Amino acid sequence: MRAISDIRRQELRGAAFRVLQREGVSGTTLEKVAAEAGASKGIVLHYFRSKAELFEQVMREANLVLKTRVTARLARAGSPRERLEAVIAGNFEPDLFTAPICQAWLSLCAEVPRDPALARIQRVIHARMCSNLMSGLRPLLPVEDARVTALQIGALIDGLWLRLGLSPGALTPEQALALVRELLPARSG
Repeated sequence: MRAISDIRRQELRGAAFRVLQREGVSGTTLEKVAAEAGASKGIVLHYFRSKAELFEQVMREANLVLKTRVTARLARAGSPRERLEAVIAGNFEPDLFTAPICQAWLSLCAEVPRDPALARIQRVIHARMCSNLMSGLRPLLPVEDARVTALQIGALIDGLWLRLGLSPGALTPEQALALVRELLPARSG
């Protein structure tokens, strides 16, 4: 059973992510998060010492949602090619690959150079992406080719999230999937 404090923290993180989608980092205030959550600023500060800590937790939560989706797909993958498909498709699920979510994610990523905690989280995200991609690529390609392909796929995924965040309606999840699939090795596995 989850503690009330854990539930409240999750509610506040969710409220912060919704405000972040609408307002970006600069427009997101603890007051707006509190109003979105139906709470007081004091309650937000009770659970999070600062706006920076709240953003760190929001980034962790958003990453956890994506990680859970990819992990569930990986659990069903039986071949290296299916592992690659799981990682790629998990990053473009229609309810996640939306302009508001991409914009919120971009707002957080823009803070990475100035916030060591967010930078740490981003490094973990990139390392996990690379590891997940390498698990599918290593059986299909020589190691160095697999590393290069993993970097290309990861960069394209990041770039497509950026594109949708900056140009809402620019592409659909299906179009994004098709673009990334073009980078997959021809050899099946």
